[in-house]
Amino acid sequence: MSMLEGKVVVVTGAGRGIGRAIALQCAAEGARVVVNDFGGSSDGTGDDAAPAHAVVNEICSGGGEAVANTASVAEWSGARSIIESALSAFGRVDAVVNNAGFLRDQIFHKMDVEDWNAVIGVHLSGCFYVARAAAPYFREQGSGALVHFTSTTGLIGNVGQANYGAAKAGVVGLSTAIALDMRRYGVRSNCVAPTAWTRLIDTVAADTPAKQARLEALKAMSPDKIAPLVVFLCSDAASEVSGQVFGVRKNEVFLYSRPTIVRTMQRAEGWTPASCADILLPAMRPSFQPLLSTPELISWDPQ
Repeated sequence: MSMLEGKVVVVTGAGRGIGRAIALQCAAEGARVVVNDFGGSSDGTGDDAAPAHAVVNEICSGGGEAVANTASVAEWSGARSIIESALSAFGRVDAVVNNAGFLRDQIFHKMDVEDWNAVIGVHLSGCFYVARAAAPYFREQGSGALVHFTSTTGLIGNVGQANYGAAKAGVVGLSTAIALDMRRYGVRSNCVAPTAWTRLIDTVAADTPAKQARLEALKAMSPDKIAPLVVFLCSDAASEVSGQVFGVRKNEVFLYSRPTIVRTMQRAEGWTPASCADILLPAMRPSFQPLLSTPELISWDPQ
């Protein structure tokens, strides 16, 4: 039996790139798929129903079952319509892949409030809306899987992506909260940080030789490399996996840690600003985490 036989999977942002690859592999593994894509450009502007319908046609022409939904995940009504599409077409929903997103990069002190709100609205609020819309059905049936897309920008850091990084760090907190709140109902929630060449990556500035070389290396990492892990996390084979943060880069799979306590100090008499400077700082300094960007930390060539 195929890994997702009999299951209904919702994939947001599935008209292109990583989302498309996930939708196609879910269908290949036996799932009936809701292909959601608003059809916006790489900066979130505009709308186009064609990408979602093209993926549906591709799945159906291969003998699979799929329906298109072109609502925006950034609206509560749109998120509910995505889950309603699954229920109307297939009678149930078993997994949600929160992949939709776009970039509006800018150095922090120049970032517009509009660009902040737009990116937070899709990447973080959109994850909440779609997961929340599915939650009552997951609870009722006593099962469900959520896979939310985070990023190394939120987990590690990158220059010029304060809005995106904050949203993607927030996605990890949201996923952890869902995993804790919903485990009594058999619902799992995990995150995946993908590294692959997509139209969003193609918008990243390459103004130095090092950045140009990194982007050239990214071109070797196709979106289809991300799909197998996501399909696994949507399946019953991953029934013991929840609250985790994974990364995928070509043929590498990473398991990230969530923040944890590194050092602790206690003074019976309490702390003063001066004792923080004189005692706490020297003791904890060796355990401070270095301030590195993603390319500095993940510096080896893709494997």
